[in-house]
Amino acid sequence: MSNVTLNIGGRDYTVACDAGEETHIGELGQMIDAKLGTIPTGTPQNDARALLFAALLLADELYELQRSGTGHAKADPVPLPDDIAPPEQLDALAMRLEALVAALEVPA
Repeated sequence: MSNVTLNIGGRDYTVACDAGEETHIGELGQMIDAKLGTIPTGTPQNDARALLFAALLLADELYELQRSGTGHAKADPVPLPDDIAPPEQLDALAMRLEALVAALEVPA
């Protein structure tokens, strides 16, 4: 087991991973940090809420890649567990999130 320290949103998080996965985990952390950076500043959010929002945006991107069959993601969507909302509800949630992002964006 190894530990990797990820800097996300200006805070350090240490996570355990298997030996040899440090670089990959670090790259995933950079993706999360980059997505977090797209959330408009000045929006009152706690760390957990901001990280949740960043995770939802990344999950939506992955979902769209899987659905469209483009990019490096698998063409077939990952099967969802029974306790997860059906794809129609996830689509509606994604549209609501996009509307929220648009509403939160500060005009230049």
